[in-house]
Amino acid sequence: MPSTTDLTEMLRGADLRVTRPRVAVLDAVFAHPHADTDSIFTTVRGELPDVSKQAVYDVLGALTVAGLLRRIQPSGSVARYESRVGDNHHHVVCRSCGIIADVDCAVGEAPCLTASSPAGFSIDEAEVIYWGLCDACTPAHNSRSLP
Repeated sequence: MPSTTDLTEMLRGADLRVTRPRVAVLDAVFAHPHADTDSIFTTVRGELPDVSKQAVYDVLGALTVAGLLRRIQPSGSVARYESRVGDNHHHVVCRSCGIIADVDCAVGEAPCLTASSPAGFSIDEAEVIYWGLCDACTPAHNSRSLP
């Protein structure tokens, strides 16, 4: 977990003014990867009781535009935020409980960056979402836990 000094330096490095809400939001996202806006708001509100939900939304937007956070939104889910940026990693989502985990890009040649028909685009990033069941939600795990 980055310290307050580290978070402050990250903001300055992105040419953003250092404010208590920005530091608190960054800290919340580092502490809770893949958290949704309401969860981040609740965490920040615990530290800054007077912060508004709109302020948290605005900070999340500014930090995402600055490249300090990444916004993801798996199908059927609300937007979520993470601090792991710039490495083209992907995600796996449990169809049952909705938990999200990071998955590194394909090993070797990166087929996830080779589009069959890029339509004139120069592709520099791909977003892949894998779907399945986490260990806690698999039928084999559930049947093992029965008496």
